[in-house]
Amino acid sequence: MEETPLVNGELVSDQTCISDKTMIHELDLKGFGEIEKEKLFLKSFETLYLLYTKRLILKKNKKRIDFDFFMNHCQMTDSEILTKFLIYRDLRNRGYVVKDGFGFGSDFRVYERGQYGEKGAKFLIFGLNEGQQEKMGNLQKKIEDITQMGKEPIIAVIERRGEVIYYKINKMNFYENKSRLEESFQL
Repeated sequence: MEETPLVNGELVSDQTCISDKTMIHELDLKGFGEIEKEKLFLKSFETLYLLYTKRLILKKNKKRIDFDFFMNHCQMTDSEILTKFLIYRDLRNRGYVVKDGFGFGSDFRVYERGQYGEKGAKFLIFGLNEGQQEKMGNLQKKIEDITQMGKEPIIAVIERRGEVIYYKINKMNFYENKSRLEESFQL
């Protein structure tokens, strides 16, 4: 992340807008934001990450906005923003390019290291907070949808201390395993 230069951004209707063409190019190469009409727009979790790493100077109407203020602002409209930020920060710190998920209950698309721009995302990650309940039917549906797309589903669990633990998951059919289970209990 040290390579990312200091960036100036403007908060425009809840999105960070980068106008400097050199910065747009630098950030786009690193997988940040989406380009629209020759400007780069960052997602909330990307903005939080760049504020957290002190690589972004964010202003709204010439007033500087810091990490804490922006986090509080985001939490008013997105109750999951802290979870998203923690996962995003962890993955970026591990050297992955991370983009917003595209449905199926996934929070993020994650590209293999060095593959961004060359291949599609390999992983789809969805986050859960420790102790959060998820119905098996919902989990199974997410896994099926992600697997059908040719992606690897991964659950990112946020521990109470803020650490992120990743679990690669596969489809499992318990019904097919029933006969093997019965065989193992026969004497």
